[in-house]
This record gives sequence, structure tokens and C-alpha cells, in this order.
Amino acid sequence: MTGKMTQPTGHMISGPSSFSTLFSKNILPWIICGLAAAFYCYEYLLRITPGLMVPELQRAFSINGQYLDATLIGHLSAFYYYSYTPMQLPVGLFMDRYGPRRVLTLAVICCALGTAFFGMTHTWWVAAFGRFWIGFGSAFAFVGVMKLASTWLPPNRFALVSGLATTLGMVGAMIGGVLLTDLIQNMGWRETIIYSSYAGFILVPIIWFIVRDAPSSSQETVDNSSKQKISYKHLWKEIVVALKNSQIWINGVIGGLLMTPTMVFPELWGKLYLQTVHQFDAAEASRAVTMIFLGWAVGGPLAGFISDLIGRRRIPLLIGALLTSILLLIFLYYPGLSPLTIKILLFFIGVVSSVEVICFAIGRENCPQDLAGTAVAVTNFLVVTFAFGQVIVAKILDMTWDGVLIDQAKVYSIESYQTSMMVLPIATLLAVLLCFFLKETYCRPIKF
Repeated sequence: MTGKMTQPTGHMISGPSSFSTLFSKNILPWIICGLAAAFYCYEYLLRITPGLMVPELQRAFSINGQYLDATLIGHLSAFYYYSYTPMQLPVGLFMDRYGPRRVLTLAVICCALGTAFFGMTHTWWVAAFGRFWIGFGSAFAFVGVMKLASTWLPPNRFALVSGLATTLGMVGAMIGGVLLTDLIQNMGWRETIIYSSYAGFILVPIIWFIVRDAPSSSQETVDNSSKQKISYKHLWKEIVVALKNSQIWINGVIGGLLMTPTMVFPELWGKLYLQTVHQFDAAEASRAVTMIFLGWAVGGPLAGFISDLIGRRRIPLLIGALLTSILLLIFLYYPGLSPLTIKILLFFIGVVSSVEVICFAIGRENCPQDLAGTAVAVTNFLVVTFAFGQVIVAKILDMTWDGVLIDQAKVYSIESYQTSMMVLPIATLLAVLLCFFLKETYCRPIKF
């Protein structure tokens, strides 16, 4: 009697059990990594937000009765990087020590709260505080994707996820930039920012209830035991060792110089530049600057593929830096460019400057294997340090301002923008020169 009942019961359970196993092995890992990638996409959108609303921010805040000039706008945007940059060094340790589920949940909370502060305040310092916390939370996004991918997915899917996440971030910045511009025009900048914070608050419980650190409790136990062996003291020793390597410095500075046009133009000053110099309207200017992000989405994976294919790092980096410099000079100073030509140039500037992604491979190959992760973190730290280019461009704008005010906001001339943007080709030409001091790794770790 019992035997007869057991057989059909097992048969009935096998269907749902098989589906559950299939879901947990094949579908759930991609959902978990996808949620982390969605956070990366969200934080990238928050990163570029100030560039969509510079005149509105100038009128919204004042210091000592004076409305904001370009320098203060530059600092307001750069407060994101004032926390994001130093956090690139210990972020991997936090992920390993506390697990991506806890860290990512808290990171999204920081981004959402920082966005809410930024949107609701009438005080510049509180807005800057909000940007600081957005940057702090954002520092964990991309590393979180990579950590979960390394835990949940087969090793042969890691590079795919890395490329997809980078592409998703750029595409998210493209689409989001256009949508936010429309919302700013229709609802106002404060309402747009506050709605952006709602998206973060919605993402918080989704990540907390769905994301898991590892596929099984047994692996979590192993991970937890290994976490106890990791110490902050050991991390800082590794960082010091990496920073003593001159090739790490040269490589990181090249990456930062190549990243400068992207951090300066589409993230902050590009929209106003196109409106002033080429008479684009706000919506068209927003769409045009996003072409650089599209170029990165296409060029990033392509640059890595070509570098691996030819077995060289320095040559594609040198060619990319040189082409970026040439295209920037054409875009900034060649007269009579049509709107279509401008968009094409911006797209290819994104494509060729995306050779910057090779710098992370070079950083990893210029250190002993046990320092590979730290070398990549140090490289990224050096790269994003060049976000201060936003403030340098802003300072030049203020130095060349001719005194024009419209609706309580400073208006800068065509000459001011063209003078300040000279920073971009100068940066990439310096990258070209530094490439000659960079040793070729031939896509293999250097022996120590």
C-alpha cells in the first residue's frame, strides 16, 4: 500500500522539482546578475544628470547671494567623483567581506537617498552632499556585477557579462539622457530628480529579496571562511606595492586622459556646448551627446577583441589615442559642420576613445598574479581621478566669461566654450606621448 503511494507521489513531484532545478541553474543566475547590471545602468544615469540641467541648477542655488557660476556647477557634478574615486580601492574587499547582496542593497539606498537630497534641497552644500552619496553608492555597482558573475555564472561567461554590463551602462545613459531631458522640459528638474530617486527605492527591495551571494549555502560557507582571512592591512600593502610600479602609473594616467573627453563632454558640458556653438535645441543636443556613449558601447568590446586578436596592447592604445585627438580637433574647430556630421564625429570619438578599456588588461598584466585584482582597482582609481577635468573646463569658462546673464544664469560665449574645450585634445595628445613610455605586455602577465 505504501509502496503504491510512493511511486506516483515521486512522479508528481519530479516535474516541479526539475523545473526548480532548471530555474536555479540556468535562469536565476542571469536574473541576479541582471539586477546588479540594472543598478549599474541606474547609477550611470544619475552620474550624467547634472549635465542635462546646468542653467536650472545655476538658478536653483546660490552662495552668499550669488548664483552659481560654471566652477561651482563643475564641483557640484564632481562631488560624485569625490567619493566614487577613493572607494575604487577598497570596494572589492567590501564585496568579498560582506557579500554583494548586503553591499548592493546599501549602495542602492545611498544612491536613492542622495538623489532625493539633491532634488529636494535649496542649499548648494546639501545638493553636493547628495551627489557625494550618489557617488559613494555608485562605486559598488560595476564591481557588484563582476562579483556576482564570477560566483553564479560559468567562467566562460565572465567576459560576456563584463562587456554586456559596460554596454548596458552606456545604452542606459543614452536612453536615460534623452528621457530625462524631456521630463525636465515638461515637469521641471526637481520633479525629474525626485522621480529618479523613486526608481532607486523600488530597486532596493527587489535586490534584497532576489539577489543571493552564492548558489548554495555550502558555497556561502566557503566564501565566509575565506572572507575572514582578508584584512584591510593586507589590502593597503597590496595597493602600495602596485603604486610603486611606474608602469601602473603611466597606464592609469593614459586611461584617465583618454576618459577625460567622456567625463567632461557628455557627462556635463556637452549639451550646453552644442546649444551655444551649433545652435542645437535642448532635446537635439541631449540626443547628440549620447552618441559618444553609443560609440563606447560599440567600441569597448571591439577594442578588447582586436587587442587580444593581434596580441598587442600598446599599438591599439596608441592608435586609439591619436585618432581621438584628431577627431576632437575636427569636431571642435572645423567650421561649418552639419548636425549629422557632428553626431557621426561624436559617435566615432566614443568608438576610438573606448580603447581605454585596454588599460585594465595592461594593469592586470603589469603586476604579479596575486595582485591582479588590486592592480585593476588602482588603475580604475587613477582613471576616474581625471574627472577633475570637469572643474578645469568650468574654471576656464568662468575666466573667459564676458559678463552676460540671462534669467539669473551665466551665459558663456562660443569663444569661451571653444577655449575651455581645448582641454580635451590636449589630454588625449598627452596620452599619445605617454604611450611611448608604456611597455608592451603582448597580452601576457609580465614575469616578476
